[in-house]
Amino acid sequence: MRSKESPALPMLAGVGMAVIWGFSFLFTKESLDYTFPLQLLGFRFGVAALLLTGLKLTRVIHINLRGKAIPPLFLLALFQPGLYFLGETWGVKWTSASEAGMVIALVPVAIATMAAVFLKEKLNSKQVLSIGASVLGVIIIVAAQGSLQFGKHLWGITALLMAVLAAGAYSILARHSSQKFTPLEITYVMMWAGTVIFNVLGIGQSVWQGSFFNYLAPLQKTSVLWAVFYLGVLSSVLAFFLSNYMYAKLPASQTAPILNLITVVSVFSGVAFRGELFGWQQAAGIILIILGVWGTNVFGRPAASPLAESA
Repeated sequence: MRSKESPALPMLAGVGMAVIWGFSFLFTKESLDYTFPLQLLGFRFGVAALLLTGLKLTRVIHINLRGKAIPPLFLLALFQPGLYFLGETWGVKWTSASEAGMVIALVPVAIATMAAVFLKEKLNSKQVLSIGASVLGVIIIVAAQGSLQFGKHLWGITALLMAVLAAGAYSILARHSSQKFTPLEITYVMMWAGTVIFNVLGIGQSVWQGSFFNYLAPLQKTSVLWAVFYLGVLSSVLAFFLSNYMYAKLPASQTAPILNLITVVSVFSGVAFRGELFGWQQAAGIILIILGVWGTNVFGRPAASPLAESA
């Protein structure tokens, strides 16, 4: 009886992770009505870093960086959270929560492609067709806006694609770092790197545009505080623990469909709570992307899962 029930908790953990990350695009979009991207990222990673530090000091979690070479993790931090979250946040700002979730779903495809290029992992013909299907899905989503000219929308898609490529690069680099650091240690350094990078840049932008106090002004709004709590505590910390538990207990073949649920939740949240457009073109695009991601994972060796590329 136990053997049949054993996958239940890891599956629930995976679903919880997917729901949290799926709704993160909505909270990002909502808070960007009152903040600028660097500001939101600074708040988000600051909360996450302080929470992880508190858990470390109270010995709820174990992080030991003493005697370990930290500089290689700074290169990881350049891609994740650096370039990834810059691309994701500006992408959400210039597109929609649902579209962002669709494009970010390409991360496993980027990982498989980069592994083939840089690690010489071969792609079979079915994987190549799957990657092509995902790319076609993105093209359909862009074309559904009725114009391929470089306006804000196409810049937003470009920013999201930058995030996808950054997540792929991070996954490749993380394979080496994971031999010397635990996933929790990597995440801890990433959260603090994000805190420093985004707050320094955000404060600099705020001072350039007016004064330092303008940087903290959005925190007077309850909606922004809730968004920062959600993105910093739930999306950056809790979802990480859930994903770690899922990856430790389930085979990769079972985690891939759960990751696709992130896209479904992001689309639902955007359509249901922000009234975002979702016609047959968007439906065709998301189907092609999900089928492409599924095929890329199923028809080849599972790629290493990105630790914190989502939301």
